[in-house]
Parts: sequence; C-alpha cells; structure tokens
Amino acid sequence: MFYDQLPRRSAFSDLADPARYTPLPKDWVVGTSDIIGSTDAIAAGKYKVVNMVGAAVISAQINAAGGRAFPYVFGGDGAAFAHPPEFEDEAAAALAAVQVWAREEFDMGLRVGLFPVSEIRTAGREVAVARYRASEDVDYAMFAGGGVSWAENRMKDGVETVAAAAPGTQPNLEGLSCRWNHMQARNGTILSLLVQPGEGVDADAFGAVAQSVLDLVRHLERGGHPAPAEGPGFGWPPPGAMLEAHASRGSGSLAKRKRQIMIETALAWVFLTTRIKLGGFDPAHYQRVVGANADFRKFDDGLKMTIDCDAETVARLRAVLDEARGRGIVHYGMHMQDEAMMTCIVPSIMDDSHVHFIDGAAGGYTQAAMGIKDGASP
Repeated sequence: MFYDQLPRRSAFSDLADPARYTPLPKDWVVGTSDIIGSTDAIAAGKYKVVNMVGAAVISAQINAAGGRAFPYVFGGDGAAFAHPPEFEDEAAAALAAVQVWAREEFDMGLRVGLFPVSEIRTAGREVAVARYRASEDVDYAMFAGGGVSWAENRMKDGVETVAAAAPGTQPNLEGLSCRWNHMQARNGTILSLLVQPGEGVDADAFGAVAQSVLDLVRHLERGGHPAPAEGPGFGWPPPGAMLEAHASRGSGSLAKRKRQIMIETALAWVFLTTRIKLGGFDPAHYQRVVGANADFRKFDDGLKMTIDCDAETVARLRAVLDEARGRGIVHYGMHMQDEAMMTCIVPSIMDDSHVHFIDGAAGGYTQAAMGIKDGASP
C-alpha cells in the first residue's frame, strides 16, 4: 500500500524540505474535523475537553482501521487524516459517530468533512505526505501542499460531505485517555507556535524559514520536548479520569466507568511509583517510551510546535518570524503558558506502539491560531 512504502525519516529537520513529501494518490480521501467555538470553550477552562475531542477523531479512525497504518495529524481542537477510497465509508461512519458523541457527552459541536484528493487538486492545492519516526516503534504523518487546509476551510464554510449519524451512536474510542500529569515548563515557558506559509508562497521559501526556526530551537534539550527524558509524571487521582470515562463508557453508566478508571489508575500509580515489574510490564520503561513517542512538533501545511523554551529563544523566534512575515513568506501565532498537557491513545501497555499528543495546557495551538487570525504578533 502507498503509505506503507513511504520512508520513515528520523531527522525532523528533513521535513522542512518539500522534496521529502510524496503526493497522495488521486483517488484517496482527506478527512477533517474542527470543534465549533473552541476558543470560547478554552476561555471557559475546557481545554482538556477540547483536546480530548480532537484526539477522539484520530482514535475512532485508528480503531476503525483495525491495525492498518494511515496518515493522520492532531491539531489541538481538531484532526485530519487520509485513507484510500475503499475505506471511505468506514472513515465517514467513524467521523459521524464522534460528532454525535461530542455533542451528547460534552454539548460540543464538531464539524467534520471528507474530500477527494482529486477535488483538492482541481482547486489548485496539493496533499503530500511524509513519515517522521519519533521513536523505534512510532511514526507520525506530516502534511504539505496546502490541501488539508483547503479541505478544512471548505468544511468550515459549511460544505457537508458526511451524513449525520443517529442519536446515541457510539464511536469506538478504545485506548483514548489522558492520565498523565501536566508537564511544567523547565526553561521558563511552554510555547505553542504555529507558522503557516503566506498565500502563493513558494514551498522552498517557506521551508527555509521553517528550517531557521528549527535551527533556533536546536540548542534546547531534546529540541524543546516538554516531557522529561524519563517521561511525564503520574499522580493520583489522574486529572483526566472523568474525560476518559466519557470516552470509554459506551452505553454504560458514567459513574461506574469512572470508578473503574479510578481503581485502574490507583494500581498504575503504585507500579509507576514503586517501579515494580509485573510480568512483561516494566513501569520505568513504559514511562520513558511515553515521552519518546510524544508528538510535540509536526508539519501540517505549516509548522506546529509545543516546546519548552527560555525567554531569549522566544525573542529570537519572534524576530525571525516577524522578518519573514514582513516579506509575506509566513503568517504566525504563538501562545505562552506554564504547562503542557498530553492526550493519549494506548491500545495496549504491553508494547511500545502507543501514541501521545502534546499541546499547551492553557489553550496551546487554538490560542496561537488566534494570533494568525488577528494578523498581529503576540
């Protein structure tokens, strides 16, 4: 299959080069999603709910795919993905199910869409993809070409391409959780940064600016990774227990499922605190792998990063990006906060293929996007 044949690149900076990307086959479809009113939800303190719903879109697609690899990207208040044509119906059903779940569990509106790659190309945009190897067992898709952004804008304009599911429809969100503690800034601030190409800008020109940004953060420990090398902290009770109960209860009792999660996480806390190994499970190894697997930077028709950095680095980034924006090469937004948070998809703790999405814990990518919309430096 097309996606399986793409090389897994281990140097993130390579992905600033547009030559590293391969166009999707023309008969594939691109899926998009976006939470309605996410900025207001974050202002009301619902940032964990926003991230949970965004990650639920990916979780439902992973479970529907049944182990088949496909490209996807997490954006904080939404997600995007792509599938070959024979899986379009199952992708649509999973999207529609998450849409119902978000509304019924959280009273949160979710826009969804599916668009053929051929239609995107007819509109003058491309959908090209690459694979970044974050660790030995996990890689993440990177997107370029402007096609995903085009599809998202069509969706936001009200173009409906996914039939609504019936009330009560439940998505399969097995493995979706948010049990880890927030990660405190160690170098001064957690910076969520979005950098997008200006309209009609040459891909190489944007890539050069993206490379400059990556060069500026290269000196940071692990490139600015918000999680310590030993992995994030785990406390009890976990901050996302109720959200996980909403994701995993199915048609059962919310209170009962939360009680089960509290018992499970209490046991997990004991093992992670004492480092006691049980069977094939090594708590210290698992915690380290969580950090290694985490998706804290990506290319998604632009560069997105949530990094732990110092004030001097923030100032240097702003200077480089202000200059590039003045030349019309980029639009950018940044948001600073004290913590990062993690939302996870863990089908099993017995292997190392679990995936983890990092965002700023006070609005992160959603707030940074507001800087782009406002057209002003933060």
